[in-house]
Amino acid sequence: MTQASTQAAGTRDLDQHVVDLDRAHVFHSWSAQGALAPMVVAGGLGCRVWDHAGREWLDFSSQLVNVNIGHQHRKVVTAIQQQAQLLTTISPPTANMARGKAAKRIADRAPEGMNKVFFTNGGADANENAIRMARLFTGRDKVVSTYRSYHGNTGAAVVATGDWRRVPNEYARGHVHVFGPFLYRSEFWATTPEEESERALRHLSRVIEAEGPASVAAILLETVPGTAGVLMPPPGYLEGVRAIADKHGIMLILDEVMAGFGRTGHWFAFDAYDVVPDLITFAKGVNSGYVPVGGVVINDPIAAHFDDIVFPGGLTYSGHPLAMASIIASIDAMEDEGIVDNAARVGRDVLGPGLAELADKHAIVGEARGEGVFWALELVADPDTREPVAPAVIGRAKAAMLERGLIPFAVENRIHVVPPCVVTDDEATTALAIYDDVLTLLTKELS
Repeated sequence: MTQASTQAAGTRDLDQHVVDLDRAHVFHSWSAQGALAPMVVAGGLGCRVWDHAGREWLDFSSQLVNVNIGHQHRKVVTAIQQQAQLLTTISPPTANMARGKAAKRIADRAPEGMNKVFFTNGGADANENAIRMARLFTGRDKVVSTYRSYHGNTGAAVVATGDWRRVPNEYARGHVHVFGPFLYRSEFWATTPEEESERALRHLSRVIEAEGPASVAAILLETVPGTAGVLMPPPGYLEGVRAIADKHGIMLILDEVMAGFGRTGHWFAFDAYDVVPDLITFAKGVNSGYVPVGGVVINDPIAAHFDDIVFPGGLTYSGHPLAMASIIASIDAMEDEGIVDNAARVGRDVLGPGLAELADKHAIVGEARGEGVFWALELVADPDTREPVAPAVIGRAKAAMLERGLIPFAVENRIHVVPPCVVTDDEATTALAIYDDVLTLLTKELS
């Protein structure tokens, strides 16, 4: 055996060792443990990751749609290292330079009149605490959210969630669900985006009236529902929700955990609409997940409410210095390097047109939708009835893409196209060719 082949065998053995350790000791989320066969990731850079044996993939999942700035961005890694040399941790009641600067960076991107930030460990507890703030501020209990949504895996957040993960976890009180707008699978028999918006707003208004407006503390929405399918709000919908909330003194919470910080080609996804929320929740893209962090941006009236009243919430690692340093470096790098603008341009000039061509070419693609680097391909067994493809088809698609060097983000009957915001035109073009090849393969296998 040559030295090269010996080294190759050694790296393959190392990959197998990682899998063995994982299967022996790691309990994975949202999974039946015995059926798992996790891929090994040893390192990454930009939009690419690789295993110990050197096999490389384009990461068009951004892991969990959070590595907005790409893997191992030098400035962010350096900022974490420098903060670790200075101060690794400090308790939340203290004042700390990194914490203050990170909060200011975020508040500077928020609408006028939103100056305070409460830091959490991630997106779920950001939504948890936003719900708590809205309830305490209004003195009301109910939270209205949509069925096509995901808000996190903590007590109230998972019950505010609309998808299947809510059902085995319904232990929190005061949650009401409505159907949000989704023209392709309209619940309202709508035929145009305008009809869908109008009828979804009417539905929301009637549910609130039936529940009793004085009992509703908040409406909680993902600005662009992500895991549910990258559902772009139709014209006037978010503005209409704001009007309904204002009419009844209800707080509007916009969940920007997945859609925020460049994902849609805007700093916040709601920047594309004429709407200002009362509370903004964030995580993921604010520092690309380099250190766990999330938070709530709070409007001035809600923040002032707690000037003389104790806010009954807190976390040991709220405003952790390493996370704060990563936020500062991420936001600064995104600004200095035009990363948000790059996401908008690639979406407009490369991904958007390319995915539209795939939808025209392949009958299995019922719809391509999105903006920036936030897209979804809806795969259907029948373009006329819009029947979703079977789970086995998505499993086959995922395996075929991995074989071709692309990590997909697959949910239900959809392939989500969600690369880091730093994706290049060439990388996007390469991915489009792989999608095309796999869709052709699926069509042949299904015919």
